Amino acid sequence: MTEESGKYVEFDKDYTMEEALAEAKRCLNCAKPLCRTGCPIENEIPRFIHAIASGNFGEANDIIGERSNLPAICGRVCPREKQCEGHCILNRAKKPINIGKLERFAADFESNHGLRKLKPIIKDQGKIAVIGSGPAGLTVAGDMAKLGYEVTIFEKQEEPGGILLYGIPAFRLGKDVVRREINRLKQLGVTFECNTAIGPERNLDSLMAEGYDAIFIAIGTHVPIPLPMENDEKPGVLQAMALLTAVQLYKNGRLGEESIAVKPGDRVIVIGAGNVAMDAARTCVRLGAKSVSVAYRRGEANMSANPSEYEEAKEEGVTFNFFRAPIGVEGEGDEVTGLRCEIQEGHEDGSITGTGTYDILPADKIIIAIGQKPNTSIVGPENGIDVDNNGYVITREMPYGMTSRKGVFAGGDIVHKPATVVLAMRAAKKVVEGMVNYCEAKKFLGDVQ
Repeated sequence: MTEESGKYVEFDKDYTMEEALAEAKRCLNCAKPLCRTGCPIENEIPRFIHAIASGNFGEANDIIGERSNLPAICGRVCPREKQCEGHCILNRAKKPINIGKLERFAADFESNHGLRKLKPIIKDQGKIAVIGSGPAGLTVAGDMAKLGYEVTIFEKQEEPGGILLYGIPAFRLGKDVVRREINRLKQLGVTFECNTAIGPERNLDSLMAEGYDAIFIAIGTHVPIPLPMENDEKPGVLQAMALLTAVQLYKNGRLGEESIAVKPGDRVIVIGAGNVAMDAARTCVRLGAKSVSVAYRRGEANMSANPSEYEEAKEEGVTFNFFRAPIGVEGEGDEVTGLRCEIQEGHEDGSITGTGTYDILPADKIIIAIGQKPNTSIVGPENGIDVDNNGYVITREMPYGMTSRKGVFAGGDIVHKPATVVLAMRAAKKVVEGMVNYCEAKKFLGDVQ
């Protein structure tokens, strides 16, 4: 979206029915669909596109549902230019099928017209606890519920959704879409217990005592990776995820406007060049910042952000300072006046070196967006769960996804480090197989090692 006459207009409008039919009919229905190999969860892409082209929107949703519990979300936030669309054979001519928009068209059409009537599933296979309601937790919960397991998701926030609700801004992922997908899981029989933190009091031991056959930990990564800089203790130095969460809690009516640190008229510098950095920068534009700039120690070619997010940020007026390594915060007392950087030099082998030359980027607020790491409140040796030196959970191959603690599985960012929604879903689907194998063995063989 970009601002015009005080209003935002969408970059990527949803398809009308006529547009969806026309786009779907462009698909070549390849015998060896490269688009599917580019999808981390191997969605049956040509099949559902062919169903759309034939006007069978309900069938399209059934096909998508074979692999995905969150189609309306994936169709909006997946880095499709790097995945399915990037592998589309028509991308060689820079005209790939817009797979993401077709997926979300099918999902939205199904919801808006009530096409899918879910059949009751007998829950007689076992009892599963899921800790965390981000993409990995929701995927495991949905798949296990479909297989006949009684599933309860425990979420510390007042509303489920994790990063989908509190991390990805509404201009990229409407919160009504997230709530709609969660309601679909409720229709499958998944139970949600919100405002429930699993930790010192209600812990893994007590969950096992409550009769859960297996536990899946999907708490993501919430601790910011530190970026030591001189004078970085000033209140004008913020963390990106804290800002994004505060904005959503304000929209939910849970926080006051004063809780949002970025104010109209602020000059903002965002440190980092991933998707979270783009989200933070574009959010600051919407908060009325006077200027928003990104500082990144490498060059444009090294950015991890989706190309579309980068281009849309530029269209919205975000500027980029490449080859700038932050080293200090300028200002007196609590006031921030700028970010001091050393100018870097890039080399052909991809390395960078400092030039010994410095500049100061003017700023009232500095937002750090260089990544997150795990919160070890419910993982670690004290809970019988081995982690590596960086706090990420170590899991087994057999049964896949089980931690060093019997019956406790983990997946998503807390195992594989922060990644995209669909990559978290892919890992979660593999864990489902491991959990089913464990529960079946437990049922027939008793105690399982």
